[in-house]
Amino acid sequence: MKSNALTINDLSFSYGGKKALDQVSFSVETGSCTLLLGPNGAGKSTLFSLITRLYDTRDGRIELCGYEIKQDTRKALAKLGVVFQQTTLDLDLTVLQNLRYHTALHGLSRKVATQRIQQELERLDMYERRFEKIRQLNGGHRRRVEIARALLHQPSLLLLDEPTVGLDVPSRQSIVDYVHRLASEENIAVLWASHLIDEIYPEDRLIVLHKGKIKAKGAIDEVLTFTETATIKDAFFTLTQGEQA
Repeated sequence: MKSNALTINDLSFSYGGKKALDQVSFSVETGSCTLLLGPNGAGKSTLFSLITRLYDTRDGRIELCGYEIKQDTRKALAKLGVVFQQTTLDLDLTVLQNLRYHTALHGLSRKVATQRIQQELERLDMYERRFEKIRQLNGGHRRRVEIARALLHQPSLLLLDEPTVGLDVPSRQSIVDYVHRLASEENIAVLWASHLIDEIYPEDRLIVLHKGKIKAKGAIDEVLTFTETATIKDAFFTLTQGEQA
């Protein structure tokens, strides 16, 4: 039986008087990929900000690998790897320099850091570009570096916030395939926020978020049965009253 890498119970959050999340509850299992779908303004970014502790949790509970995020923040975040929608790489540093900085923040020895960096860059076909500055790379290659960086400390949960936005189709497909392989082969839990229906694989689990509330969650066939629709596109349309993802 799979364990949960992420468990969220009754999570709510407001900006002033406007509720961004309303009693959100779900879990993400190890070795699985969960797609978080929702239109703009649904609450996806707020949810990710709470999981990563950019925002403080006021109402509800977030557990990462059994660690409650407010009580055991350091231990919880050590289990987390994140790829944000906006790049957070230093454009004037090389690929290697960016990754070495990250391993230093996590307290990895130079020997372990060197091994991990080579391993992750080779798996993403980026090792030969390790001495290139980030600003010399195209969007797809920068994303690969960010994914490699997120995996250097061997997290149990990988968060990806719209990681393929602005990429061409081959680059996008390459990243989608790689992340799904990570989940199945490395037993990593993945929570992927996306607005692209074609990034969903048959084995994925879905969470549809709309106006701060979860409208449906579960395996694809469960969501289709719940909405009495034949396709995920139709199900999403039904659950969000036709708003664009």
